[in-house]
Amino acid sequence: MTLAHPKFTYTHGLHELGDGAYAWLQPDGGWGWSNSGMLVAGKESLIIDTLFDVPLTEAMLKAYRRAAPQAAGEVNCIVNTHHNGDHCNGNQCCPQAKIIAHRLTVEAQKAEPPAMLQGFLDQADALGELGRYITSCFGPFDFRSVVPRYADETFETDLALSCGELEVQLTHVGPAHTPGDTLVHVPSAKLVYSGDILFIGGHPIIWEGPVQNWLDACDKILAWQPELVVPGHGPITTCDGVRAVRAYLTYVWREAKARHAAGLSFRDAAFDIALTDYSSWGDAERIVINCAAVYKELGAFAAEGAPDIPTLFSLMAEFKKQRG
Repeated sequence: MTLAHPKFTYTHGLHELGDGAYAWLQPDGGWGWSNSGMLVAGKESLIIDTLFDVPLTEAMLKAYRRAAPQAAGEVNCIVNTHHNGDHCNGNQCCPQAKIIAHRLTVEAQKAEPPAMLQGFLDQADALGELGRYITSCFGPFDFRSVVPRYADETFETDLALSCGELEVQLTHVGPAHTPGDTLVHVPSAKLVYSGDILFIGGHPIIWEGPVQNWLDACDKILAWQPELVVPGHGPITTCDGVRAVRAYLTYVWREAKARHAAGLSFRDAAFDIALTDYSSWGDAERIVINCAAVYKELGAFAAEGAPDIPTLFSLMAEFKKQRG
């Protein structure tokens, strides 16, 4: 199944979607290489997600301004779909814009500042295989350039916005990928910006769960019947891409649950699950995090607590070294 939308190529940079909507894509969509969007109506503009650092965001904003100089020169509003830095670290580049995010997104942003990732990178040489893996994921980005800027307005469930005459609906669907996951729906354009509810062509990451919330989020997108879906990572897609992510999550849940019942550790489950049907998807080592999330949901870590981030990244490094 081809998951990319047939009308759009997966190339770096700006893509005009029509009806005043744009997408900014960053192949290959792996760690940190996220997408953004912009809506323009009259002299107003709204940006969906900034990027992982200041240089990347500034380059994107220049392209947005060239595409819509009447509006994008002074961005009115930014929506952060969730707290991961590749979707909000560039907020400072639009000091005049009002930032909107879910309350849980802001709480998680404050708990996971850019300096945390920079700290791991600073220690990478002493961490051996783990350090090399972390550097391969996050080394290309300039976290020292980031001064966190948080939302000016938060919401709890749904929030209706307007960008000029364009109506925009924000819908909280977390916790799933993260606590604050938010879908951005533009009904008149039959368009959804999904944030990291969708990874197209790459393995999703269940940082939070429960899995059912993520499945429900996919069902919500499908119920809207959009013609265009801009994922958090990967190419512009259609409802087929939504169904593919839903199928992946269902498969991982079923396979991990079966191995939990058989007494395997989450590590052994991750290394045992066949990923043949997803062999073309990037970052397969994320199955480690996904199995840990399922095991946590099943109560496997009630006594000792869930594995911490260094442990998960060490196991992903081991997985990638073994599997390539």
